[in-house]
Amino acid sequence: MKKKYLLVIPARYASTRLSGKALIKIEGVPMIIRTCNQCLKVVPRNKLYVATDDKRIVDCCKKHNIQTIITSKKCLTGTDRIAEVAKKIKTDTYINVQGDEPIFDPKDIKKLIKIATSNKKNDILLGYCEIKKKSDYFNKKIPKVVFDSKKYLLYASRASIPSGKKNKSNKAWKGVWVYSFPRDKLLRFGNNLRKTFLENYEDIEILRFLELGYKVKLVKMSSKSHPVDVKKDISAVERIIRKKKYNY
Repeated sequence: MKKKYLLVIPARYASTRLSGKALIKIEGVPMIIRTCNQCLKVVPRNKLYVATDDKRIVDCCKKHNIQTIITSKKCLTGTDRIAEVAKKIKTDTYINVQGDEPIFDPKDIKKLIKIATSNKKNDILLGYCEIKKKSDYFNKKIPKVVFDSKKYLLYASRASIPSGKKNKSNKAWKGVWVYSFPRDKLLRFGNNLRKTFLENYEDIEILRFLELGYKVKLVKMSSKSHPVDVKKDISAVERIIRKKKYNY
């Protein structure tokens, strides 16, 4: 029997790198709504929630008939925000799409949901893809991942890994930050009152699961994702939209 799921988009107003970015308009449409619309291409409306701590985001979502749930302003990470949702709404697994993914490929979401809802091992799932640009490999804003022969995560870092003795790599991979969490493991993650050591050191929340002793299975995604992390990403995404390079 297939597992039940919810897709939850965590969205806070006070983003560290770009304050208020959830409501920044991308070609006239608030970013959080663009992200929701991509998800709604493959997810029923009643299975999608935006988890936020800000009334402005709630009001914006209401105007577009998007379900919201209020979470604490004290959440350490977006995953902690989803753990709060798991305490309020019980289901088998929670799909997490980041709120700053206005042109995320719905096919990748559909793929993750299919694997998550038929996942007998009850794995935590994380998207990844190959790094194709040398600049991305050296960009510390982009978390890289390394994994074993069965595609289980070994480590994630903003440093250039794997690098070898000569600080270069012929092949490397980055995280595509869409996740699936079984409820029991998500709740244990959320019970931590502070970030774990490596999670805090690398500023990558998936590492908390590794530090708690859980395995994380990687799922190959397309390289079409273009998250909005800093101001220049806005114009880059708008160029992609105007050129109609993401008509999926």
